[in-house]
Amino acid sequence: MPSYRIGIDVGGTHTDAVILDEAYNVIAETKAPTTEDVSSGIYQALKEVVAVSRVPVEEINYAMLGTTHCTNAIVERKRLNKVAVIRIGAPATLSVKPLIGVPEDLKAILGKYMYIVRGGHEFDGREITELDEKQLYRIANELKGKVDSIAITSVFSPVSNQHEQRAAEIIQKVLGEDVAVSLSSEIGNVGLLERENATILNAAVVEVARTTANGFINALKEENIDAKVFFGQNDGTLMSVEYTVRYPILTIACGPTNSLRGASYLSNISDALVIDVGGTTTDIGVLTNAFPRQSSLAVEIGGVRTNFRMPDIMSVGLGGGTIIQVQDDKTFQIGPSSVGHQLSEKALIFGGDMLTATDVIVGLGKAELGDPSKVAHLDMTLLERIYSKMVHMVEEALDKMKTSAEPVPVILVGGGSILLPDTLKGASEVICPANFGVANAIGSAISQVSGQIEKIFAMDELGRKETIEAAKEMARNEAIVAGADPDDLVIVDLEDVPLAYLPGNATRIRVKAAGALKK
Repeated sequence: MPSYRIGIDVGGTHTDAVILDEAYNVIAETKAPTTEDVSSGIYQALKEVVAVSRVPVEEINYAMLGTTHCTNAIVERKRLNKVAVIRIGAPATLSVKPLIGVPEDLKAILGKYMYIVRGGHEFDGREITELDEKQLYRIANELKGKVDSIAITSVFSPVSNQHEQRAAEIIQKVLGEDVAVSLSSEIGNVGLLERENATILNAAVVEVARTTANGFINALKEENIDAKVFFGQNDGTLMSVEYTVRYPILTIACGPTNSLRGASYLSNISDALVIDVGGTTTDIGVLTNAFPRQSSLAVEIGGVRTNFRMPDIMSVGLGGGTIIQVQDDKTFQIGPSSVGHQLSEKALIFGGDMLTATDVIVGLGKAELGDPSKVAHLDMTLLERIYSKMVHMVEEALDKMKTSAEPVPVILVGGGSILLPDTLKGASEVICPANFGVANAIGSAISQVSGQIEKIFAMDELGRKETIEAAKEMARNEAIVAGADPDDLVIVDLEDVPLAYLPGNATRIRVKAAGALKK
């Protein structure tokens, strides 16, 4: 029996959906407006693409979703879990309370139950002080019925996570398995406050992820589709529903990475810059061995500084729906506001009253869309100047993302990529592949499953070769837990950085393993 897969990706303007066959050929594609609640737009795109494809629903075996649910929940401060924050680090960290630097409105939601418990480790893995298990039992009993998610962070837990693991055992022994527990050693990197913030945000969106997953599964069932469900994560790979509910924060920024993976597949190029032009923004990322380059900087999410894994993406406030404000014949402003999914109602070429970036290219004859007569009255010289500025904005961002002065291949994808020319400064060539408009949904559908670990190891204990092999095995196990086929795993990224300031020949090792979906 043939096997098909659905890929869906939620953007700021459109929700794209595709159906691929076993050879990853595109059978059907569709774009539906992204809705305020996100979910109804997903369901609409799902119904449309199934109807257009005419594929027998019993032959659809996989469904992949790249979603903005968790990002939106944090940014909008809505639908968040009732969270308790437990830091293991007294007396060493008493001077700095949890949620320092977090916006007050979010702190009011997430900071109702905060505790600092005795325990934690030194940078070399030695105990600072013994874990105060009695206080953990008191806290667990105090929290009964008050919270549904707990974030546990211990000092230097990426070096030794013993205290976090023991704290989780105590919490779940008292509160039961229904209360979700997030451990910082599984989420963030070295750096207490940013890692703690990432863990708290993860704990805050567990229910959002669970509700989204259940909603997507139910939507598939309504279409009589019995498929294995996977979610996109922000390194360009997939994870199972169970893994998603445990680490929902990893879905943040999965949209741009899906586009990068789709661009790599469609163009058959593994090393390039990718420009993804949507309705609201243009996202630029770097492909390295067909996977997105990761950011080495701390990242802010909803005003919260975190240090968990994120793709290195630069966003420019330019998209198909970007509003152009014209003051006079010489003065204009491009964005950052956008009409978003209302482009077909508000753009001049569709009978609206807003001058958008799409109107500019139609007015210049660079695209055939809508009713060109509705922009025929615009001054061509002004349109040329606006267009030149639009291209310059992207070229400037492109230059910032490059690691050398040499021209590099550029892959152009996204529904708004008609905004850009087929030559750009700094690009050795500009490739616009087939199905470029739904590269994000294709990236979601074709992605592999991965597992990644990033820990500090003492090389003196096992030796360099054995330590790296142990780290690889840990990454493989993470990938298997996330839903990868154990027989199809390969190591796609390995980085080790010696830490001269730590004893024991300490080295930070990051390993990523990826493989095909488990059948």
